[in-house]
Amino acid sequence: MSSPSTLHETRQDGAEGFTRRTVPLGRRLRRAAAPWLLLAPGLIVLGVLLLWPMLRVLNLSLQDYELRNLLRGDTNYVGLDNYVQVLSDPFLWKTVLPNTVGFAVVCVVLTMIVGTVVALFLNSLGTMWRSLCTTAVMVAWAVPALTGTYIFVWLFDAQSGLVISALDGLGIMEAGSYNWFTNRWTFYAIATINVVYHGFPFIAVTMLAGLMTVSTEQYEAAALDGANAWRRFWNVTVPTLRPIIAVCVILSTIWDFKVFVQIFLMPGGDGTTRSVMNLGVWSYTQSFAQGEYGMGSTIAVLLTVLLLIISVVYIRTLMKEDEL
Repeated sequence: MSSPSTLHETRQDGAEGFTRRTVPLGRRLRRAAAPWLLLAPGLIVLGVLLLWPMLRVLNLSLQDYELRNLLRGDTNYVGLDNYVQVLSDPFLWKTVLPNTVGFAVVCVVLTMIVGTVVALFLNSLGTMWRSLCTTAVMVAWAVPALTGTYIFVWLFDAQSGLVISALDGLGIMEAGSYNWFTNRWTFYAIATINVVYHGFPFIAVTMLAGLMTVSTEQYEAAALDGANAWRRFWNVTVPTLRPIIAVCVILSTIWDFKVFVQIFLMPGGDGTTRSVMNLGVWSYTQSFAQGEYGMGSTIAVLLTVLLLIISVVYIRTLMKEDEL
């Protein structure tokens, strides 16, 4: 009978059949603990920088926590009252949620399309031109969101912007006759262009890395079978790059659902024009403009839950497709 401090492992040893090897329990425990010890620094950093703030926000969402509570240092727990109030507010369902979801869906689709097209173009170039064009594409990604947003605000300025000046010069629209930022649809059209412009370089470079791993033999075999360029793309490229596409879609969804800077810095996007609010701006204005930190935390929690649900559903759908 083996000692409790040892572990017997069975292995096959050639023609001699099965032999037994005794492994001390201490060594087994050290093997099991080694991965966790290596992960410990990263887990500690995530716990301090991510988990604790999330728990703090969740705790605030259960309170009627305003500026006076912050100054006094007291608490006022109200349970799920904040969630009931937010979820029963027509402003959420008629304005904020459609703005958030619709804007994110359009941005993700356009970013993936533009990024994929650019990646296919880069993959068709020679080494020197590919390097130059990739560097130029990455410049757009390197521009901070704040700087890029102000550039688009200047481009679409109602009085002296480049767009209105060009339209005025063509006799289509007179300068100062229309403000792009007061209309819900034109506001988000400009925001969409801004987000796609700053988001497609990451997709393009990531997809390019995947395209360079696809063997030319697969394309040649498909061409011999009579497949045109479109069918080769859908039957060879897409299945090969499916894991990369999945990661890009998930990351783009997370980024585009929680867009804040590109909305807040545009005229009217700071909450003064309520028809263009999304969940991120609504949470910010409730917390810091209205001083209702509990309500703002509730909106932030709902945004996080929405992102988790979308990510989980998308991942489960991909896993089911792989099982078919």
